[in-house]
Amino acid sequence: MVDKSQIKEHSEVIASCGTHVGTVDHIDGERIKLTRSDSASGGKHHYLPLSWVDKVEGNKVTLSKDHKEVMAGWQEA
Repeated sequence: MVDKSQIKEHSEVIASCGTHVGTVDHIDGERIKLTRSDSASGGKHHYLPLSWVDKVEGNKVTLSKDHKEVMAGWQEA
């Protein structure tokens, strides 16, 4: 698992297929909270488990799931 301290606010979140799925609002325990202002969010906060994070490079968080799996599995706030 990736070191959650590497994940910074306002980082872009990308699914394994390369699709933009959100922007990091902040880390909430063992989850990433996505901003609701991002167009991919539909105006709602969503949570992703840290276990889905494949890698962090600079301001980009890449997930191990494709965008369909992410949107089917994320939790709404």
